[in-house]
Amino acid sequence: MELFDKLYDEHEKVKVRFIGFTTEHTRYDFGIIYTNMFFGKPLVICMQTGRSSLLDPNDIEDIETLQTLFHIKEWQQAADLADFFKTALPELPFVTEYEYD
Repeated sequence: MELFDKLYDEHEKVKVRFIGFTTEHTRYDFGIIYTNMFFGKPLVICMQTGRSSLLDPNDIEDIETLQTLFHIKEWQQAADLADFFKTALPELPFVTEYEYD
């Protein structure tokens, strides 16, 4: 008896970018994984906290969402992070999750 049903098991060569930077008050260290998986959204990982999220250009426009995802207390710090993501994340066409014939 199988204990689980495999949904996917993909192997892919991906582009990974590691970047560390500072703003006036905060240091950031991120890994950004550019992949064909996840409907075109890059996987962004905070190397300091281990928190991660799939982000697209629409997601980074919502400062409160960034605050929640990466546990940032100050609105301005999240706004600075959004400005960085605007230059670091590609503007890929978003693919709907489930397309049915």
